Amino acid sequence: MKRIIGIKFSHYGQIYFFYCEDPFVDRGDRVLAETGQGLGIATVMNIVDRLPEDLPPDGVRDVLRKVTDEDQIVAEENDTLTYSAHKFCESRIRERQLDMKLVDVEVLFDRSKLVFYFTAPTRIDFRELVKDLVREYHTRIELRQIGVRHETQMLGAVGSCGMVCCCRRFLRKFVPVTIKMAKEQNLFLNPSKISGICGRLLCCLSYEQENYDIFHSSCPRLGKRYQTNKGPMKVLRANMFRNSVALLTDTNEELELTLDEWQAPPRPEGKPDAKPENKPSSPRPHDELMVVMADPDTIDEAFGDESDELVDDLGGLNDGEMETLEEGLRPKRKRKRKR
Repeated sequence: MKRIIGIKFSHYGQIYFFYCEDPFVDRGDRVLAETGQGLGIATVMNIVDRLPEDLPPDGVRDVLRKVTDEDQIVAEENDTLTYSAHKFCESRIRERQLDMKLVDVEVLFDRSKLVFYFTAPTRIDFRELVKDLVREYHTRIELRQIGVRHETQMLGAVGSCGMVCCCRRFLRKFVPVTIKMAKEQNLFLNPSKISGICGRLLCCLSYEQENYDIFHSSCPRLGKRYQTNKGPMKVLRANMFRNSVALLTDTNEELELTLDEWQAPPRPEGKPDAKPENKPSSPRPHDELMVVMADPDTIDEAFGDESDELVDDLGGLNDGEMETLEEGLRPKRKRKRKR
């Protein structure tokens, strides 16, 4: 009977589900599996009874076998090749003076393809670099551009909290993080305080955002005056941890009431008090980043000198990955009224 196992090909990678016929495979064992990219060695993370609801059974493959001693020797040789390929690619980047940073190199188990992960701020013409890599290793070469958040995930770093970054430890999927989250959580809009090692907004801002959304949906609007049985009052601030709001009376007396004690009229459905802000842009799919593949048999045709139009197709990083911190802190211009 086939079992369903969750395996991970790298420490910072996601968990993929495969079928396994070997009844002796357990957690922590290393298995050989075939993916759309090629053969790879993975580690068994868990054994489940059923597949996730969003995963169709037809898309699940079978693991080939448990890793043998011969496979372990091949894996060690691939690790040596990874180190040498990293050094060789870095030397070529310096020699050709390319404005790009090599982050990591991945060698498939059967060496059918070498994947080079890099970051770059602008457009780059690295046709000659691809030629050098193909001629050196005589296999398929893939250059894959990644963002700064994925770079931090691969390299690892220590965050401002003193712990290893969440993206390196357990976070496998990035969600949009906006400056609006920092404002709703009453944080100081200091770039050094709410930005991570990667320069983006802290991923942990999204951990408690759902609780803040629930709280703000039940509390009165800040800055608005309400008519109560004790006279008109203005809402100064809200405290989610105390589940209370601070009010200012006409006599300049400040009161603090819990949401249960506050009897404000409910907000009408479909008519929010404040104008809805622009929705954060959805996370950019990985395919929008630059990915270039070359095969030894077609390297001259694909990257010939006459194909200058290819340079325009090699796009750099898009500006729409998510709302950056500078855009969120930029003051809005006031429109002049026409007299």
